[in-house]
Amino acid sequence: MTYTLLHHTGCSTSRNGLALLQENGIEPEIRKYMNAGEALSVGELKDIAKKMGAASPREFLRDKDAKKFEIPEDLSDEKLYEAMVDNPRLIQRPIGIKGNKAVLGRPIEKLLEIK
Repeated sequence: MTYTLLHHTGCSTSRNGLALLQENGIEPEIRKYMNAGEALSVGELKDIAKKMGAASPREFLRDKDAKKFEIPEDLSDEKLYEAMVDNPRLIQRPIGIKGNKAVLGRPIEKLLEIK
């Protein structure tokens, strides 16, 4: 079963998460979701949330960027998914996905929970 890592090369935590996986013998398929050609859809984000057991996309919302982009705290989940698609900086990273499980790599050691 393939391990997929939602990765942003400009993020030190994401780079450290990738290095941790590789140090543990895991060579994940890298999805650079910030690139237009690898962008996530609303459906994919909902699937990730389900695999994480997340009740809301707010569980993997990057709070710092939500404030920067003035995302209202009362924005509906559906609108928040749409905002994440329009601006992937709002998605917390890294996220590891394997089979029917997904985990937010904060701290990065959590990425090893689904190896």
